[in-house]
Amino acid sequence: MLLFTGLGNPGAKYAGNRHNIGFMALDRIAEDHGFSPWRAKFQGEVAEGRLGSQKVLLLKPMTYMNNSGQSVGEALRFWKLGPDALTVFHDELDLAPGKCRVKQGGGHAGHNGLRSIHQHVGAEYQRVRLGIGHPGHKDRVAGYVLADFAKAEQDWLDDLLRGISDGAAALAAGDAGKFQNAVALRVNPPRSSGGAGGPSGGPNGGTAKGPQAGPAKPPKPDAAPKQATEDTRSPLERLRDWFS
Repeated sequence: MLLFTGLGNPGAKYAGNRHNIGFMALDRIAEDHGFSPWRAKFQGEVAEGRLGSQKVLLLKPMTYMNNSGQSVGEALRFWKLGPDALTVFHDELDLAPGKCRVKQGGGHAGHNGLRSIHQHVGAEYQRVRLGIGHPGHKDRVAGYVLADFAKAEQDWLDDLLRGISDGAAALAAGDAGKFQNAVALRVNPPRSSGGAGGPSGGPNGGTAKGPQAGPAKPPKPDAAPKQATEDTRSPLERLRDWFS
């Protein structure tokens, strides 16, 4: 049994907040992988299912962010699980929007949800850090994380959540690298190598390589202009034609 926990705040008021991206990740996994309906337990909402060969319990603490550890600790004790069975999905200010990194153990970096979990179960659990970017100044952090994702952010957010769902079975199997690759394929899909009408190669463009590639042929010169016909008129005839 594994425990996947997403961090966030309960209620419709907070549902679209950047701080609730952990809840969003679990909702996508539950929907895509046929988990049971959400039900109230462990001071939170839980859904049960399987990811690959692993039985997984999804937990969204309903204690508000600052007390997330109460719910997580209760669930771990009930199932007699240690911190090594726990993975926490949370928002990360220090990663660019759409980035995803898996980390084992370490500090809480001031994140109140992680701080609470540290207090209840210790620090040796796995985290999935979901980048939301930084507002630029520490005084703006609270308002930033408790604001909804902007409309302009919805595309990368959806790609990130789809990638998390794609790689969830790999994460449950302990393959963090494969999980991160699945996310990257959604967020940064590979570029087409030679579609019509555009250059192939790296971000700065390039010339296609291969047996058919070669230096561009110079354009054909325009046809030589026709030579003007010699004017054989007399001066009097030219003057007459000028006024005619």
